[in-house]
Amino acid sequence: MTFVRLVTCVGGVYSMFLLWAIAQERLSVPFKSIDGSGSDKFKSPLFMGTCQSALSALSAFLYIFLRRRSGASLYESLGLEPPPTPSATNGSATTNGHATTNGHAKHDHPHKPSTRFSKRALLVRYLQCSVFITSAAPFGFAALSYISYPAMVLGKSCKLVPVMIMNVLLYRRRFALHKYVVVAMVTTGITIFMYLGDPKAAAKHAAKQGTTQNTSQYASVIGITYLLINLLLDGATNSTQDEIFSRHRVTGQQMMFWINVFCTLITSVLAVLPLPYIPVIHPGAPGQTELGGALAFIRSHPDIIVPLAQFAFTGALGQLFIFETLQHFGSLTLVTITLTRKLFTMLLSVVIYGHQLTSGQWLGAAVVFAGISVEAWVKRKDVHAKRVIQEKEKAKIKSL
Repeated sequence: MTFVRLVTCVGGVYSMFLLWAIAQERLSVPFKSIDGSGSDKFKSPLFMGTCQSALSALSAFLYIFLRRRSGASLYESLGLEPPPTPSATNGSATTNGHATTNGHAKHDHPHKPSTRFSKRALLVRYLQCSVFITSAAPFGFAALSYISYPAMVLGKSCKLVPVMIMNVLLYRRRFALHKYVVVAMVTTGITIFMYLGDPKAAAKHAAKQGTTQNTSQYASVIGITYLLINLLLDGATNSTQDEIFSRHRVTGQQMMFWINVFCTLITSVLAVLPLPYIPVIHPGAPGQTELGGALAFIRSHPDIIVPLAQFAFTGALGQLFIFETLQHFGSLTLVTITLTRKLFTMLLSVVIYGHQLTSGQWLGAAVVFAGISVEAWVKRKDVHAKRVIQEKEKAKIKSL
């Protein structure tokens, strides 16, 4: 049964997020209009976020409702009331580690118990995460107009860097020496990847995105800037989630539900406001609502319906598979799965969309994944050491 569950979790994470990656890359390129008069890019990132967060909140609610503890109230099931006893974890995602809402594992840290349960403080933290996520997503989507998807995946694999930076800046946390070595390796790998690329491939990507050759020479700088902003906001999100897990007894599914509810509310409000032109956040026509622009685009470009639905549906289900893996097999297994999944995402993007990587770029990618593998290896070693200590303590207790 355990093996079947592991295979199901691995297959779910792989299939959902590989399909999600294909849909995300497809949404970043122009779509042909229904009358065949031309091609246009979809410029409604907030609408995309609304679709995914609404489905994610719904799937998290159904998961919580179907797996709730017998006799638990709705408030308790949703994490707004503390469990009856400290030992009642009820499948908490913090047993073996932490998880994020975008599909990536988090790292263990000492538990800091709260003297009393503060519902308001918890909801404020959830709202804070939602604001970070809502702000980060458009920058990640905009970066795809300037850099290739493999470069984007590689950059997102370096999330440890901004997470460490934001943890130090926001919460004054310190890290082990090996983490700084990992940061140096992934930073070096990214630098190699970006500077040893083929200029012809960059020009081809610019043409595919509908930009001119003149703009393409600055594309990498713009794309990396957008990606860095996205990663810093992701780092702020992850460090805030760490703080929530350390101060409140909540599960990953409860966090997934509330963060996505707040994300849906924020993006829905922004989508019906006649915003002016705001680069990245609202790149559509000034004075036009995001919702109106998105629906008009869908009517005139019906080919977008399938990748948009695929993006929202697979993103929502993928998060559930991540939390299920975390609950039953721990953060170490999840880190291994997500690491290899990113590698396969890069390879799949190269095969399906015809990206051409130079030998130098493959070297840079290898350095990045080697750095992340060092982190996984050290984590495995630490987990094993903790288990040995626990087994010795159990043996001592039995001998008494």
